[in-house]
Amino acid sequence: MGRGSLAGRDLEGGRGRPEAGARRGCSAAHRPSASRGVGAQAKREGASSAAVAAAAAGQGAGRHRPLGRLASSGTRCSRRCLALSLVPMEEMEEELKCPVCGSFYREPIILPCSHNICQACARNILVQTPESESPQSRRASGSGVSDYDYLDLDKMSLYSEADSGYGSYGGFASAPTTPCQKSPNGVRVFPPAMPPPATHLSPALAPVPRNSCITCPQCHRSLILDDRGLRGFPKNRVLEGVIDRYQQSKAAALKCQLCEKAPKEATVMCEQCDVFYCDPCRLRCHPPRGPLAKHRLVPPAQGRVSRRLSPRKVSTCTDHELENHSMYCVQCKMPVCYQCLEEGKHSSHEVKALGAMWKLHKSQLSQALNGLSDRAKEAKEFLVQLRNMVQQIQENSVEFEACLVAQCDALIDALNRRKAQLLARVNKEHEHKLKVVRDQISHCTVKLRQTTGLMEYCLEVIKENDPSGFLQISDALIRRVHLTEDQWGKGTLTPRMTTDFDLSLDNSPLLQSIHQLDFVQVKASSPVPATPILQLEECCTHNNSATLSWKQPPLSTVPAEGYILELDDGSGGQFREVYVGKETMCTVDGLHFNSTYNARVKAFNKTGVSPYSKTLVLQTSEVDIKKLLAVAWFAFDPGSAHSDIIFSNDNLTVTCSSYDDRVVLGKTGFSKGVHYWELTVDRYDNHPDPAFGVARIDVTKDVMLGKDDKAWAMYVDNNRSWFMHSNSHTNRTEGGIGKGATVGVLLDLNRKTLTFFINDEQQGPIAFENVEGLFFPAVSLNRNVQVTLHTGLQVPDFYSSRASIA
Repeated sequence: MGRGSLAGRDLEGGRGRPEAGARRGCSAAHRPSASRGVGAQAKREGASSAAVAAAAAGQGAGRHRPLGRLASSGTRCSRRCLALSLVPMEEMEEELKCPVCGSFYREPIILPCSHNICQACARNILVQTPESESPQSRRASGSGVSDYDYLDLDKMSLYSEADSGYGSYGGFASAPTTPCQKSPNGVRVFPPAMPPPATHLSPALAPVPRNSCITCPQCHRSLILDDRGLRGFPKNRVLEGVIDRYQQSKAAALKCQLCEKAPKEATVMCEQCDVFYCDPCRLRCHPPRGPLAKHRLVPPAQGRVSRRLSPRKVSTCTDHELENHSMYCVQCKMPVCYQCLEEGKHSSHEVKALGAMWKLHKSQLSQALNGLSDRAKEAKEFLVQLRNMVQQIQENSVEFEACLVAQCDALIDALNRRKAQLLARVNKEHEHKLKVVRDQISHCTVKLRQTTGLMEYCLEVIKENDPSGFLQISDALIRRVHLTEDQWGKGTLTPRMTTDFDLSLDNSPLLQSIHQLDFVQVKASSPVPATPILQLEECCTHNNSATLSWKQPPLSTVPAEGYILELDDGSGGQFREVYVGKETMCTVDGLHFNSTYNARVKAFNKTGVSPYSKTLVLQTSEVDIKKLLAVAWFAFDPGSAHSDIIFSNDNLTVTCSSYDDRVVLGKTGFSKGVHYWELTVDRYDNHPDPAFGVARIDVTKDVMLGKDDKAWAMYVDNNRSWFMHSNSHTNRTEGGIGKGATVGVLLDLNRKTLTFFINDEQQGPIAFENVEGLFFPAVSLNRNVQVTLHTGLQVPDFYSSRASIA
């Protein structure tokens, strides 16, 4: 809810707040006595004559004698407040500053919302309202709204919701926009709409612009001034007195008043003598015996405040400026004079004696201060506790950081030692390879020298012209040449050692452990959860997926925040996390066919991790050894498909809503075995080129299958087909598809090949070789094509027979 709405509600509630009395002129000559007014009021309320007399005696003519008696009771009340808690006066300085000018209040006035503002600052933030909203126009229209009713902020916005201060008047189009500036206290104030005319009157008596409106700078409530202007607001005499005492207390030094030379610092004050004493002067001039023994000695700070608690000048009524306040109106919650009771709007209201209400409210304020004092004491103790915690945190941080560095250094030392061992094995392998290759070089060099010598000798023999001599040695030379050639037979010129190192470092378990290296929160009061129990009756496998279910032991009292499910790699390797969460059932897809997996689960909470459950052995679908076929049943996957793909027939039939090619994958992934599936063309208009094949899970979904390096596909029209991978087109083959045609896809991961069929005939050669990894059946098509998937099929007969022969 916006600020304007909240403020608007506050303003509506504010309409029930006390109103200022109507200005009714009355001369002093016609004023009856105050006691008569009080008595008449009390009689109207049904009070007894004794009560009337008591009220009259306790609060007679407001300007004469009862204030001294009330002041003494007020002093006692103030002392009770001081007994609650001696708060340094310096801490209340912000309470004594005007929110507009940021300085101490000067001639503060009280707004109807109970907030204060300097009289001069009030003139600076006046805003002139339209004539239609003036008090005169409201009274002329018959509206019963008071002069001090707050303006509804739903109709009039005097401040911006995006600003902490004020904005210009925006309730009416005819109202001019007044630029605003920021006060030292951060509140936006308005300069006067026009320069005030030169006048000898005080700010309170100086005229204000017609139809002026003032907004409280603290609660943002607004009201329209009446004819009296700022004189209609009461002056806060109490606040003036507090400011005076505060400023005097800051300026005055607490020195002994009886020291003759160089006054020493005072240590006590006598409330009866009203004198500050240092210790020597107190012992000399104010001995604790005789009549002086009953005097009350207080600390200087308390005494300074007590001596300032003296009667201030009497506040006068805002409606009748020549009359002092003599009673308190309970309904309006404000002091009133006797003339307000006789002729004003308070004539029918309940009133009480001013002194009695003064004592009552001071008592209530003292009681409220008791609770606030307790909170302040608790806050001080809490601050001490927090400061101690800061020191303890710093000490614990240094200690913990040292332990952490030591543990990590130990791990690094162990890793360095293992690194040295592995490097030694690499060096050993390096030396072995070099020795084998050098021995082969030496052996080959000797044989090559012998062969070259024999060749040169035979060439020289061939040059001889003596037939009989040549024939005598030719047979032996021919046999030697053949024998030498046979010695260079198979394997002689093949390297005995490869340049590659047959060592491979599997650092993934260690990296996983490093990434999982974390702090364990140990709390003796909160144990780890119990070991989960696998529910064997609900665990099963289907194709190459496995479903596991578990639960907490029935008598377990420690709750688990979550579970960690782990599976090995299907070949007896290390376990890895496949699920972390709050569920107690999980299905794992994409496993190898004809593989045995081990599964286990553990629970965890904030304290730690429970032991592992018993290990469960799972067997995925077996492979038909004779036919090399892993029968898999699956459908298309809506979760990974492009948003334009349209599914039907239990996700076995797909089409598309776009003219562009869109990709859809099967739900099952294959990484081992031989798999065959078919797709029937249900609709085809001879123009589009659908593509069929396999793809990785992260294949691009908004282009034809095979355009990127994540798919291997055959795209086909009504006359011919092509194989495509990484946007490379190969092996154009005659023969296309039409409505009712069947396209078969054979993925042989044992031979690492991918082959396509159209209407039970192989289409072209083997499409792709050396395919390995995890593959998902895939199709790309547009709105002119619809296909239906058929799974769980056997491979074509000629391929299975050829595979069995191989």
